[in-house]
Amino acid sequence: MSESTKAARLAPPVPARPRIRADLVTVGVTVVLIAAAAAVGVYYNRPGSDVVIYAFAPPLFASWLPHVGPGSVFAVLIAAGVVLHGPALAARLPWRRALAASYATSLGWIFSLAMADGWSRGFADRLTTPQEYLHEVPGITDIPRFLGEFSSRILDFQPNSWTTHVSGHPPGATLVFVWLDRLGLRGGAWASTAVVLTAASVAVAVPATIALLGRPDAARAALPFAVLSPGAVWLGVSADGLFAGLTATGIALLALAAVGFRDRRGYAWPTALSAGLLIGFGIFLSYGLILLGLVALAVAVLGRQWRAAAAAVIGALAVVAAFAVAGFWWLDGYHLVVERYYQGVAAVRPFSYWVWADLAAVAVACGPAVVAASRRGVASALFLPPRRKLLHDPVLLIVVAAVLTIVFADSSGLSKAEVERIWLPFGAWLIPATALLPSVHRRGWLAAQAAVALAVNHLLLTNW
Repeated sequence: MSESTKAARLAPPVPARPRIRADLVTVGVTVVLIAAAAAVGVYYNRPGSDVVIYAFAPPLFASWLPHVGPGSVFAVLIAAGVVLHGPALAARLPWRRALAASYATSLGWIFSLAMADGWSRGFADRLTTPQEYLHEVPGITDIPRFLGEFSSRILDFQPNSWTTHVSGHPPGATLVFVWLDRLGLRGGAWASTAVVLTAASVAVAVPATIALLGRPDAARAALPFAVLSPGAVWLGVSADGLFAGLTATGIALLALAAVGFRDRRGYAWPTALSAGLLIGFGIFLSYGLILLGLVALAVAVLGRQWRAAAAAVIGALAVVAAFAVAGFWWLDGYHLVVERYYQGVAAVRPFSYWVWADLAAVAVACGPAVVAASRRGVASALFLPPRRKLLHDPVLLIVVAAVLTIVFADSSGLSKAEVERIWLPFGAWLIPATALLPSVHRRGWLAAQAAVALAVNHLLLTNW
C-alpha cells in the first residue's frame, strides 16, 4: 500500500460543510474555565486571604505588566506571515524544505516573543536569577563529585542545599549548562541561545514523526500550528523549552528508526540507539518526563518494528546505568524531590484549586486551535466506527497518549501551577490533532493561536 493510499484510508472523512460548532463550544467552555481560574485566583490573592496560590496573574505564573519591546513588531509580522501563507507553503514546498522553513520560522517566532521583553529581561538574563541553573554552575568544578553528592543536597533548609530549579530536577538539567560552560559558552546569553535553538526543533520533530509514521498529509497540515504556538512564550526562554526540543527529537528519531528497519537501511540501529539515549536522558532533565514514555510507546506501536523499540530501550537503559554508576539513582532523587516540593510553596498551594486551574493554564499555552483539535482527536479515537483503527492512526494514538500524560501529571499533585511551562514537552504532542481541523478554517485558527501568544506576551511578564 502506497503512503498516499494509506493516508487517504486513515484520514477522517471530510464533510461537504465542515462543522465548527462543536469546536467553538469546546473553546467557549475552555474560555469559561480560564476565566473561572482567573476569578478564583484573584479572590484568593485578595488582602487578608488565608489561601495562598502564589500566582499573581492566575492561572499563569506571571505578573500583570502591559508592555512592548524591540521584538514586538517582528512577532506580529511573523504571525501575519504564517497565518496568510503558512498553510499554502506547508502543502506546496518539498518536505525537507518545509521542515527547514518550519524550524527557521519557529526560531524567529520564539526569539521575537522573547525580545518583546527586551534583551536583558527577556533573553540574556532569563536564566541567571538566583533560582536558576546558572547560579550553581560556577561552583560545579568536579562533575563526578557533583553527581555523587547531588541527592544529598536536594532537601531544603540545609547549608548546601541546591537552588530551586537545580534541586527540583535530576542532575541532567544542570549538566547541560555545565557542559556549555566547559565549552566556553558561558553566561545567560549563551544558555538562552542553546535553549531557543533546541526548543525550535519541536516544530520539526513533531510533524516529522507524524509523516514518518504514514500521515504526511496530517504532518503538512499541522506544520504551521507547530510553528505558531502560544507555548513559544515559554519556549523562549525556559529550560523546559530545551527539554521539549530534546525529547521531541528523541521520539522523532524513534519513528525514523522504525522506517529504517522496515526499509533495511544502515542507519536503523544507530538511530534507534540515539533515540533511546535522548529519551533516556529526558528523564534526567525532569522527573515528570518519564510520562513521555506513553508517547514513545505509541510511536513504537505505530512503527511496528520491535528492533527499533528494543534498541531504544537499550539506549535509555544505558543512560540510567551511566548516571547510577556516577552516583545518582533516579528513584532516590525522585523521592527526595517530592519531599523538597512540599518544603516550599507546594505545601500551601491548594490542590483543590490547581487540579483544575492547571488545565486552564495548559490550555492557554496550547492555544484554542489545539484545544478544539484535541477534542476532535479524542472523540474520533473513542467514537469512530471500527474501520478506523486507533492503533493505526498516528494522529489519534499520539494525541490520546499526550492527553494521558497531562491527565497523569495533573492528578499527581506534583505540578501545582507553572504548568504552562512545565508541560511544554507534553503539549507539543497535541499539535498533530490540528490536522483534524477543516482546511477552510485553518487560517482563522492560526490567527487565534497568534492572538493568544501576542496577548499573553504583551500583557504579562512571565516568570522563569
